[in-house]
Amino acid sequence: MSTNNVQNTHISAQLRQLHAAVLDIVAVFNKPQRDELLIKEAGIPLDRALFPLLVGVERFGPIGVVDMADRVGRDYTTVSRQVAKLETLGLVDRQASVADRRVREAVITPKGKAMTDKVDAARDRIGQTIFKSWDQPDIDALVRLMRKFADAVKDEPPASEV
Repeated sequence: MSTNNVQNTHISAQLRQLHAAVLDIVAVFNKPQRDELLIKEAGIPLDRALFPLLVGVERFGPIGVVDMADRVGRDYTTVSRQVAKLETLGLVDRQASVADRRVREAVITPKGKAMTDKVDAARDRIGQTIFKSWDQPDIDALVRLMRKFADAVKDEPPASEV
């Protein structure tokens, strides 16, 4: 067996382990109880269904409904209704897109930003607990490598070379 085949077999096993770890992380982050815990820890009065949209608008806005629906894995009509609810609560505004005036994009309001700041503080408190037994170099490596991985996978996957 060539060295290349051994290396490919090892990488394939690592990819399976990486995939399993990502699935475990996504499963935890997708639990409704996780959002409820963060909402409670932040002390904010927000419906759990609206929570990921508010955070998404703050992180990725201005953002259109279709793009937001893709990010949260929901139907765009549902997301449109939920963004409208965030607008009535004064947490987001909708404006015409600079790139395409026909598209209306959601942007965070000062009231919405104050709410996501509370969420960030709550996430930090929870994260401090999670990482309290980790060494700083391990945390630094995790952050660096997660960003590198996210950047590598966020675009369409390349076709495999045959």
